[in-house]
Amino acid sequence: MVDASPFRAVADGVRIAIRLTPGARAERIQGIATEADGTAVLRVAVTAPPERGRANAALIRLLAKRWRLPKTSLALVSGAAQRRKTLHLAGKPEALLARLQSWLEEIDD
Repeated sequence: MVDASPFRAVADGVRIAIRLTPGARAERIQGIATEADGTAVLRVAVTAPPERGRANAALIRLLAKRWRLPKTSLALVSGAAQRRKTLHLAGKPEALLARLQSWLEEIDD
């Protein structure tokens, strides 16, 4: 069975599976997509180039702004030099998952 959500609760927060497109024309969150291996990811595009961590920093800035959270609550866990990344969002998992689910419903409308 495949998990249809890019969000996964962990002891100290939520892990988020990301598919990042650097060097895009506009910064935007493109929604949920399913990768070839069946993993659900949050597709995000940023205008920053994929060099010296610029795209990763832009990703964190964009998500923090859209989710109205401090940038320090988001950290890159894996995939620094890859398009597929895992971010950690620090906080209480239940509250964060509820907030993210509510946000997902808004972007689906």
